[in-house]
Amino acid sequence: MDDDAIHDLFAGLGPVTIKRMFGGKGVYHHGVVFALEVGDEIVLKADGESAPLFAEQGCRQWVYQGHSKRGPVAMPYWSIPEAALDDPDEMAIWARRAFEAGLRSQKK
Repeated sequence: MDDDAIHDLFAGLGPVTIKRMFGGKGVYHHGVVFALEVGDEIVLKADGESAPLFAEQGCRQWVYQGHSKRGPVAMPYWSIPEAALDDPDEMAIWARRAFEAGLRSQKK
């Protein structure tokens, strides 16, 4: 996904900054990472409070293949709910949830 498309996707949240990271991109709002682009997919940050909401929507948690002795590693990022992909207002709600999860993770 090109940077313009990412900016458009998150327009309802406000201005975002995009930085290359880990072979993908990190998406930031007010200096807080709340989304990643990995493997041509955007995934949103979640935590103990918001992850159940993503799961209820049938979203997938991002898992990558870690070190061969440890196996797969589940990351605190989830796919975007289908309903949000075609609805900018719904996307703004999920982006805000991801941003709030990012804020909460900074407090730890």
